[in-house]
This record gives sequence, C-alpha cells and structure tokens, in this order.
Amino acid sequence: MHKEKIFDEDSKNYLPVFNRYKIVVDHGEGVYTFDNEGKKYIDFLAGIAVNVLGHNYKPLVDAISNQASKVIHISNLYYTQPQADAAMKLVELSRLDRAFFCNSGAEANEGAIKIARKFAHGIDKNKSQIITAWDSFHGRTLATLTATGQPHYHEGFEPLPQGFDYVHYNDIDELEKMMSDKTCAVMLETIQGEGGVYPPKNDYLKKVRELCDKFNALLILDEIQAGMGRSGKFFAYENYGIKPDIVTLAKGLAGGVPIGAFIVTEEVAKSFKPGDHGTTFGGNPLACAAANVVLDTVPNEKFLNHVVEVGNYFEEKLKELQKKYPSLISEIRGKGLILGVELTDKNKLSGVEIVNECMKRGAIINCTVGKVLRFIPPLIIEKSHVDEVLNILDEVLQRSI
Repeated sequence: MHKEKIFDEDSKNYLPVFNRYKIVVDHGEGVYTFDNEGKKYIDFLAGIAVNVLGHNYKPLVDAISNQASKVIHISNLYYTQPQADAAMKLVELSRLDRAFFCNSGAEANEGAIKIARKFAHGIDKNKSQIITAWDSFHGRTLATLTATGQPHYHEGFEPLPQGFDYVHYNDIDELEKMMSDKTCAVMLETIQGEGGVYPPKNDYLKKVRELCDKFNALLILDEIQAGMGRSGKFFAYENYGIKPDIVTLAKGLAGGVPIGAFIVTEEVAKSFKPGDHGTTFGGNPLACAAANVVLDTVPNEKFLNHVVEVGNYFEEKLKELQKKYPSLISEIRGKGLILGVELTDKNKLSGVEIVNECMKRGAIINCTVGKVLRFIPPLIIEKSHVDEVLNILDEVLQRSI
C-alpha cells in the first residue's frame, strides 16, 4: 500500500495522540530500518530504547517463533517454564527477591506504587506520601502520570490521585526537607530520560538511600529506560553502589515484545496476598521467551563492556562536536548508550527540525523537552555506526548556524 494511503487511513481511524513522522517502517536488520519505499535509516532511537538487540536478531526471532508454535497465552492461573526462568534471572541479576511481570513500563510503575502503599499502610495508614522528581516520566496511567513531575501531562485529567509530591532531581537538601515519617517511598529514574537525560551527580543516590532508611521509606528506582544494560551495567543503579527496595523495568526487557516487570525485596513482597494485584497478559509465555533471550545476552560481561566502550567513544565524539559548534551545543550528558545533547537557543533549527533533517538524510534520532537530542540506540551498535550518525548530525548542525 502506498504510504499516502496509510497516512490517510491512520488519520481517519487512529486516536490522534501521536505526532508521527512521515515514514512507514516496513522491516529492519541490525541497527537499520527500511521504509515501505525501500529507503534505509540508521536507527539511533531503537523504538525508544526498546530494540536493545537491534532488528531481526535471529535468536530472538527463533525464540518467539518456537514459543508461538507451542503456546502463546494460558493466563497466570498456571505455571510456565519461560516465566519461571525469566523471574529467576531477574531476581539473581537485581539481588532482590521477587519479580512480577506485566505488559508495559506504566504498568510496572503502577504496580510499584501499589505495593509500596500497601507495605507502608502496614506500618501506618497515614504513611502514604510518594516523592518523585520534577522533569521525571513514569507513565500515562492516572497514578503514573501523577507521579510524573511534568505538569503539562496532568492538565485535563484532574482530579489526580493524592499523595504525590515533587523535588528537583540531584537536590538532596530539598528531598530531606520534604521527607517525614509519613513518607511511603521516594520514586526516581536512576537516570532521567524523557526529562532531558540527567544522570545522578556525585553521591546523590547514596544519600537518597540513606534518607529512605532514616524515614523507613522505600526507594523505588525506575529503570524502564536506563536499565537493561543501557548504562553499561545491567541495572543502572549498579553504577552507584546502592540497591533499591523496588526496581521497575520494561522497554528493552524482551527486545521489542511488550513486557514490563517490577522486582521487590522479600520484606516488601510479603505485603501482597493473592488478589492484591494481577494481570491477564503479563508474563505470558511468548513475552517471557523473548525476555529470556535478552536476559541471556545483555548481562554477559563482554556485551556490557562493549556498551561501555562504544558509549565512551560516542560521548567523546559528541564532545568534539560540541567544541566545533560551541554556540549550538551547551552540554553533553548521559552514561553508556543513553546520551543527551542539549541545544542552545542560538540554533536556527529547532530540536524537532534537526531530527527531521537527520531523518531526511537517513538517521533516526530523537528530541525530548524541545531542546535535548536524545540518543538511545540498539546496544549492538559499533563505532562505525556512531561515526555514520554524527557525520549526518554534523551536516545538519552546519545548517543551523
């Protein structure tokens, strides 16, 4: 079908909640995608940090195909080996104790909020405050968009769930002033993604952990974007010498098949009993078969060392670009293969326009908060792929002077 026909059908029939780019993706191979007219794009967005093993990764495709030929879904009233294996791997990797599978990052965070509240109510029924960060993003359900510290996401959906307060990320003094014995949990992205790619500074997360212990509050770390090896460690919190009480995952967990998970300590797990939470599709055999391929691949030391090596190279090359265009780029931020380039207001092209110009030249990148170019490519990229994308970006920035 011609792409204009597809655009027309979509505009008539699909809920208008996405600002789509004018390409129809047909297939992918490795770090490249191809539209339905045969044009090739290097993909440095990876389905928004989802396609960690790239496109058409044969072991993943085979696992999905093999599982689909057996059983796709049976409900969580029964056991399956793919789910049992995936849960065991997540527990071992996280050094936590119990995992629960759902279908998305928002569901993972919703479950984390629920179990944190249930746990805290077992201590004190008034212990319900959940503190999150300004510029965070935790999902689009009513509870998770309330947890999201970006007011424009809240507009039009009031009344919002009660009990959420916000502090500035990396400001430990503000957090301490906000906390009390009524604090149920502090919920943070280990590395802020949608808010502009902000990693924690110095020993910020260690001090957050200490405050949570002081006030008997839970530490929830949202690793939906920064986890799954993207930082160079399987869990981003491993870079900072801490362990949360609850961690949430999704995006790259099954390499493209919808899945989410939250993992908790045994103490927290005890607050849930049968019926307190559930899911029809979450943790189905197909999704878990895919997750097992990712969980058998990404935590490998050689694989993670590759992420660190290419991530460092990417960051160095971005800093060289910043030196070349100091009036256009104000800061380079990130860790591993989650990197952000903050643009100045001196660019002739907006962030969105830069993304569009790169796409015309065959590179898929992303802009968040209007001024930060965000790079969250497949974790399998090589240095040559970095060079390919940055050559395109260099060409576009020359037009933005």
